[in-house]
Amino acid sequence: MHQISVGNITIDIVRKDIKNLHLAVYPPDGRVRIASPLKMDDEAVRLFAISKMGWIKKQKQKFTDQERQSRREYISGESHYFKGKRYLLKVIYYVGSPKVEIPNKTHICLYVREGSNRLQRERVLIEWYRKELKKVIPAIIEKWQPIIGVSIREWRVKWMKTKWGTCNIKSKRIWLNLELAKRPARCLEYIIVHEMLHLIERKHNQVFIAHLDKNVPQWRSIKKELNQYISCYDSWGH
Repeated sequence: MHQISVGNITIDIVRKDIKNLHLAVYPPDGRVRIASPLKMDDEAVRLFAISKMGWIKKQKQKFTDQERQSRREYISGESHYFKGKRYLLKVIYYVGSPKVEIPNKTHICLYVREGSNRLQRERVLIEWYRKELKKVIPAIIEKWQPIIGVSIREWRVKWMKTKWGTCNIKSKRIWLNLELAKRPARCLEYIIVHEMLHLIERKHNQVFIAHLDKNVPQWRSIKKELNQYISCYDSWGH
């Protein structure tokens, strides 16, 4: 991958075994990426980008205008998400080991010691997200291994700023973004299947897309849904 500049906009160019140019603008900051056929030169890509500049600027502005979550303070009344649903955080001070519970359809209860600071409260909630995500991943992998015909040797969870998942083909290991704990179950399953399919086809080419179409026919709408999420301003992964 390399970059070109058109005006004050930097564009990532990725050469692929494809027939047509593919343009995308990604959240959270409007990163612009063009997938180009292998033999197409940069000048042709530049002319294509110029012809699409109106659309590119519109998309970048959309991300700029879209409301971003403010820095989380982990105090009562804040909005937090779990499995695609919005909850209000309720901080409860008590003597005992920190824990998180969802007692009803509207609240996430965060039990911590009185005097705990923002970072301590954050860590408790993050570890709860991690534990809850890890509970559901094995069943999804076990479901899809015989369907796809591949075997995952290892999977792990970590916070990632720009990717929902990655696959190490050689070691047959997949990484999944901790943020998926906040997203609907269909999003998690799509990302797992997506990464597993890379064990069959490394590149995002027509063969890969055909596998996606076969296994997750609605993947385009799920991908669009995921791309609408804006990374929140917090310290996950720092």
